[in-house]
Amino acid sequence: MKIAILSDIHGNHYALSQVLKDAKINKVERLLVLGDFVGYYYYPERVLSLLDNWDYEIVRGNHEVLLQRVLNDEIELSTLTKKYGSGHKLAIKKLTHKQLEYLINAPDKKEITFDKVKILICHGSSWDPNYYLYPNTDKKILNKTGDTDADFVFVGHSHHPFMHKNDNNILINVGSVGQSRQRGGVANWVILNLLDNSIEVKETDYDINPLISDVKKIDPENEYLISVLKRNNSEK
Repeated sequence: MKIAILSDIHGNHYALSQVLKDAKINKVERLLVLGDFVGYYYYPERVLSLLDNWDYEIVRGNHEVLLQRVLNDEIELSTLTKKYGSGHKLAIKKLTHKQLEYLINAPDKKEITFDKVKILICHGSSWDPNYYLYPNTDKKILNKTGDTDADFVFVGHSHHPFMHKNDNNILINVGSVGQSRQRGGVANWVILNLLDNSIEVKETDYDINPLISDVKKIDPENEYLISVLKRNNSEK
Protein backbone atom coordinates (compact mmCIF):
# COMPACT_ATOMS: atom_id res chain seq x y z
CA MET A 1 0.00 0.00 0.00
CA LYS A 2 1.11 3.54 -0.77
CA ILE A 3 0.34 6.37 1.65
CA ALA A 4 0.66 10.06 0.78
CA ILE A 5 1.62 12.47 3.54
CA LEU A 6 0.60 16.10 3.04
CA SER A 7 0.85 19.20 5.19
CA ASP A 8 0.21 22.94 5.22
CA ILE A 9 -2.40 23.17 2.47
CA HIS A 10 -3.50 26.59 3.73
CA GLY A 11 -6.72 26.84 1.76
CA ASN A 12 -4.87 26.44 -1.56
CA HIS A 13 -7.14 24.04 -3.40
CA TYR A 14 -5.39 24.77 -6.68
CA ALA A 15 -2.23 23.09 -5.39
CA LEU A 16 -4.10 20.31 -3.57
CA SER A 17 -6.09 19.39 -6.67
CA GLN A 18 -2.90 18.77 -8.64
CA VAL A 19 -1.33 16.81 -5.78
CA LEU A 20 -4.34 14.52 -5.54
CA LYS A 21 -4.28 13.91 -9.29
CA ASP A 22 -0.62 12.98 -8.95
CA ALA A 23 -1.46 10.75 -5.98
CA LYS A 24 -3.99 8.81 -8.07
CA ILE A 25 -1.46 8.36 -10.86
CA ASN A 26 0.95 6.99 -8.25
CA LYS A 27 -1.73 4.59 -6.94
CA VAL A 28 -1.87 6.11 -3.47
CA GLU A 29 -4.58 4.49 -1.34
CA ARG A 30 -4.57 6.61 1.80
CA LEU A 31 -3.68 10.12 2.97
CA LEU A 32 -2.22 11.48 6.19
CA VAL A 33 -2.61 15.25 6.54
CA LEU A 34 -0.45 17.09 9.08
CA GLY A 35 -2.51 20.20 9.74
CA ASP A 36 -2.79 23.82 8.61
CA PHE A 37 -5.78 23.33 6.38
CA VAL A 38 -6.63 27.01 6.91
CA GLY A 39 -4.78 30.32 6.99
CA TYR A 40 -3.24 32.51 4.27
CA TYR A 41 -5.43 31.46 1.33
CA TYR A 42 -9.12 31.20 0.75
CA TYR A 43 -10.75 27.87 -0.01
CA PRO A 44 -10.76 25.50 2.99
CA GLU A 45 -14.23 24.27 2.01
CA ARG A 46 -12.86 23.12 -1.35
CA VAL A 47 -9.87 21.56 0.37
CA LEU A 48 -12.12 19.45 2.58
CA SER A 49 -14.35 18.59 -0.37
CA LEU A 50 -11.35 17.28 -2.31
CA LEU A 51 -10.14 15.26 0.67
CA ASP A 52 -13.57 13.73 1.19
CA ASN A 53 -12.93 11.59 -1.88
CA TRP A 54 -10.12 9.85 0.01
CA ASP A 55 -9.51 7.71 3.07
CA TYR A 56 -7.52 10.07 5.28
CA GLU A 57 -6.52 10.94 8.83
CA ILE A 58 -5.45 14.30 10.23
CA VAL A 59 -3.76 16.18 13.02
CA ARG A 60 -4.27 19.89 13.55
CA GLY A 61 -1.72 22.62 12.91
CA ASN A 62 -0.99 25.95 14.53
CA HIS A 63 -3.42 27.71 12.19
CA GLU A 64 -6.25 25.50 13.43
CA VAL A 65 -5.22 26.48 16.96
CA LEU A 66 -5.30 30.15 15.94
CA LEU A 67 -8.75 29.59 14.46
CA GLN A 68 -9.90 28.03 17.71
CA ARG A 69 -8.58 30.99 19.68
CA VAL A 70 -10.56 33.37 17.49
CA LEU A 71 -13.73 31.33 17.95
CA ASN A 72 -13.12 31.34 21.71
CA ASP A 73 -12.67 35.15 21.68
CA GLU A 74 -9.09 34.81 22.90
CA ILE A 75 -7.62 36.83 20.01
CA GLU A 76 -9.07 39.28 17.51
CA LEU A 77 -9.77 38.05 14.00
CA SER A 78 -8.45 41.35 12.65
CA THR A 79 -5.05 40.56 14.19
CA LEU A 80 -4.78 37.33 12.20
CA THR A 81 -6.07 38.95 9.02
CA LYS A 82 -3.48 41.70 9.20
CA LYS A 83 -0.64 39.21 9.58
CA TYR A 84 -1.76 36.19 7.55
CA GLY A 85 -4.41 37.47 5.15
CA SER A 86 -8.10 36.58 5.02
CA GLY A 87 -7.78 32.80 5.21
CA HIS A 88 -9.05 32.46 8.78
CA LYS A 89 -11.89 34.91 8.22
CA LEU A 90 -13.06 33.01 5.16
CA ALA A 91 -12.72 29.67 6.97
CA ILE A 92 -15.15 30.91 9.62
CA LYS A 93 -17.47 32.19 6.91
CA LYS A 94 -17.35 29.19 4.58
CA LEU A 95 -16.97 26.13 6.81
CA THR A 96 -19.88 24.53 8.61
CA HIS A 97 -19.92 24.26 12.38
CA LYS A 98 -19.21 20.54 12.02
CA GLN A 99 -16.21 21.18 9.77
CA LEU A 100 -14.78 23.80 12.12
CA GLU A 101 -15.18 21.48 15.09
CA TYR A 102 -13.50 18.67 13.15
CA LEU A 103 -10.44 20.79 12.41
CA ILE A 104 -9.96 22.56 15.72
CA ASN A 105 -10.56 19.41 17.81
CA ALA A 106 -8.17 17.20 15.86
CA PRO A 107 -5.25 15.85 17.94
CA ASP A 108 -1.83 17.51 17.93
CA LYS A 109 -0.22 14.18 17.04
CA LYS A 110 -1.35 10.68 16.21
CA GLU A 111 0.30 7.26 16.11
CA ILE A 112 -0.85 4.90 13.36
CA THR A 113 0.29 1.37 12.56
CA PHE A 114 0.15 -0.11 9.07
CA ASP A 115 1.34 -3.68 8.49
CA LYS A 116 3.52 -3.52 11.62
CA VAL A 117 5.02 -0.20 10.49
CA LYS A 118 4.49 2.41 13.18
CA ILE A 119 4.03 6.01 12.03
CA LEU A 120 3.86 9.16 14.15
CA ILE A 121 2.26 12.17 12.47
CA CYS A 122 2.70 15.65 13.96
CA HIS A 123 2.54 19.22 12.78
CA GLY A 124 5.69 20.88 14.11
CA SER A 125 7.63 18.25 16.05
CA SER A 126 7.01 15.16 18.16
CA TRP A 127 7.47 17.16 21.37
CA ASP A 128 5.91 20.52 20.45
CA PRO A 129 3.32 21.06 17.69
CA ASN A 130 4.55 24.63 17.19
CA TYR A 131 8.29 23.86 16.99
CA TYR A 132 9.83 24.52 13.57
CA LEU A 133 12.18 21.90 12.13
CA TYR A 134 14.33 23.01 9.19
CA PRO A 135 16.97 21.23 7.10
CA ASN A 136 19.67 23.17 8.98
CA THR A 137 18.25 22.56 12.47
CA ASP A 138 20.90 21.26 14.87
CA LYS A 139 21.19 17.47 14.63
CA LYS A 140 20.90 17.12 18.39
CA ILE A 141 17.42 18.61 18.14
CA LEU A 142 16.47 16.51 15.12
CA ASN A 143 17.63 13.41 16.97
CA LYS A 144 15.02 14.05 19.65
CA THR A 145 12.48 12.43 17.31
CA GLY A 146 14.38 9.21 17.90
CA ASP A 147 12.92 9.08 21.40
CA THR A 148 9.68 7.65 20.02
CA ASP A 149 9.34 4.00 19.02
CA ALA A 150 7.75 4.94 15.69
CA ASP A 151 9.54 3.79 12.54
CA PHE A 152 8.71 7.04 10.75
CA VAL A 153 8.00 10.50 12.15
CA PHE A 154 6.28 12.86 9.71
CA VAL A 155 6.09 16.61 10.33
CA GLY A 156 5.37 19.82 8.42
CA HIS A 157 5.00 23.39 9.73
CA SER A 158 8.28 24.91 8.45
CA HIS A 159 7.31 24.57 4.75
CA HIS A 160 10.81 23.18 4.05
CA PRO A 161 11.01 19.46 3.14
CA PHE A 162 13.91 17.27 4.27
CA MET A 163 14.75 13.85 5.73
CA HIS A 164 16.89 12.99 8.75
CA LYS A 165 17.84 9.48 9.88
CA ASN A 166 18.09 8.86 13.61
CA ASP A 167 19.39 5.74 15.29
CA ASN A 168 15.81 4.55 15.88
CA ASN A 169 13.73 5.97 13.02
CA ILE A 170 13.49 8.38 10.11
CA LEU A 171 12.22 11.94 10.44
CA ILE A 172 10.58 13.37 7.34
CA ASN A 173 9.44 16.95 6.98
CA VAL A 174 7.04 16.75 4.06
CA GLY A 175 7.08 20.49 3.34
CA SER A 176 3.98 22.40 2.27
CA VAL A 177 1.37 21.68 -0.36
CA GLY A 178 -0.12 25.15 -0.39
CA GLN A 179 2.78 27.52 0.19
CA SER A 180 6.27 26.23 -0.50
CA ARG A 181 8.91 28.55 0.88
CA GLN A 182 11.61 27.11 -1.37
CA ARG A 183 10.08 27.56 -4.81
CA GLY A 184 6.74 29.04 -5.72
CA GLY A 185 4.32 27.06 -7.85
CA VAL A 186 5.46 23.75 -6.40
CA ALA A 187 3.55 21.60 -3.93
CA ASN A 188 5.77 19.44 -1.71
CA TRP A 189 4.60 16.11 -0.31
CA VAL A 190 5.76 12.54 0.30
CA ILE A 191 4.75 8.98 -0.58
CA LEU A 192 5.50 6.09 1.79
CA ASN A 193 5.42 2.71 0.06
CA LEU A 194 4.70 0.05 2.67
CA LEU A 195 5.81 -2.70 0.30
CA ASP A 196 9.45 -1.83 0.96
CA ASN A 197 9.14 1.11 3.41
CA SER A 198 10.63 3.45 0.82
CA ILE A 199 10.10 7.21 0.84
CA GLU A 200 9.52 9.21 -2.32
CA VAL A 201 9.73 12.99 -2.04
CA LYS A 202 7.31 14.58 -4.48
CA GLU A 203 7.21 18.00 -6.15
CA THR A 204 4.00 18.77 -8.01
CA ASP A 205 3.77 21.86 -10.19
CA TYR A 206 0.58 23.91 -10.25
CA ASP A 207 -0.54 27.18 -11.83
CA ILE A 208 -0.25 30.01 -9.30
CA ASN A 209 -1.91 32.63 -11.49
CA PRO A 210 -5.52 32.00 -10.40
CA LEU A 211 -4.46 32.23 -6.76
CA ILE A 212 -2.50 35.42 -7.40
CA SER A 213 -5.64 36.91 -8.94
CA ASP A 214 -7.58 35.91 -5.83
CA VAL A 215 -5.01 37.57 -3.56
CA LYS A 216 -5.16 40.80 -5.56
CA LYS A 217 -8.93 40.88 -5.08
CA ILE A 218 -9.12 39.76 -1.45
CA ASP A 219 -5.84 40.87 0.17
CA PRO A 220 -4.34 43.48 -2.18
CA GLU A 221 -2.24 45.07 0.57
CA ASN A 222 -0.59 41.81 1.70
CA GLU A 223 2.45 41.63 -0.57
CA TYR A 224 3.84 38.52 1.09
CA LEU A 225 0.96 36.30 -0.06
CA ILE A 226 1.95 36.88 -3.68
CA SER A 227 5.72 37.13 -3.29
CA VAL A 228 5.99 33.72 -1.64
CA LEU A 229 4.08 32.16 -4.55
CA LYS A 230 6.70 33.58 -6.94
CA ARG A 231 9.77 32.81 -4.83
CA ASN A 232 12.79 31.37 -6.67
CA ASN A 233 10.78 30.67 -9.79
CA SER A 234 11.67 32.78 -12.81
CA GLU A 235 8.85 31.27 -14.86
CA LYS A 236 6.12 32.64 -12.58
